[in-house]
Amino acid sequence: MNEPQWLLWSRQLQSIAQAGLTFARDPYDLERYAALRALAAEIMASHADVPTAAIAELFRGETGYLTPKIDVRGAVFDGQGRILMVREASDGHRWTLPGGWADVNLSTADCTVKEIREESGYEARIVRPVAIWDRARQGHPPSAYSCLKMFYLCQVTGGAPATSIETSEVGWFARHEIPVDLSVGRTLPHQLERMFQHHADPRMPIDYD
Repeated sequence: MNEPQWLLWSRQLQSIAQAGLTFARDPYDLERYAALRALAAEIMASHADVPTAAIAELFRGETGYLTPKIDVRGAVFDGQGRILMVREASDGHRWTLPGGWADVNLSTADCTVKEIREESGYEARIVRPVAIWDRARQGHPPSAYSCLKMFYLCQVTGGAPATSIETSEVGWFARHEIPVDLSVGRTLPHQLERMFQHHADPRMPIDYD
């Protein structure tokens, strides 16, 4: 699924504006970059059916050179070959792989293990990285942010199922039992299928796109 052109344009305009507001020193240039950022917010809001003020506030919260955000996901398997999933409370309690935005001062692997613990109650260890995907090329719904998604194959090492403020249910699923009500902004059916393939074949190379 390709993202709409208006979204690509508005994100690009925001990126240029944010870089200009970060590095420019001339007051007139700063004024122009601020106007460009406002235009980017207006374009996005007009197509996304979201108030312009909300998008503008979102953009103003971003500072420094704009880079893609990093989302990490842990594909945790148990001894029966089942994959661990959690219900995401903020997305209508739909199912997803445990994960979230990468945190500062932690590696992406450390973040993945932390997210698994916090969202499911289980302890896990990283087996290997298996996918590095551009979110926009995977078929997820459009987003205001450019995002890099990193998937790690993991093995459960302990703990017990426990929900959190972010999750409302924890479950293990065989390949033919994957729920249909997925949090598609986070995890897609073909990504889950790919995780099962990586689990079955340790020789598979890392996916990237």
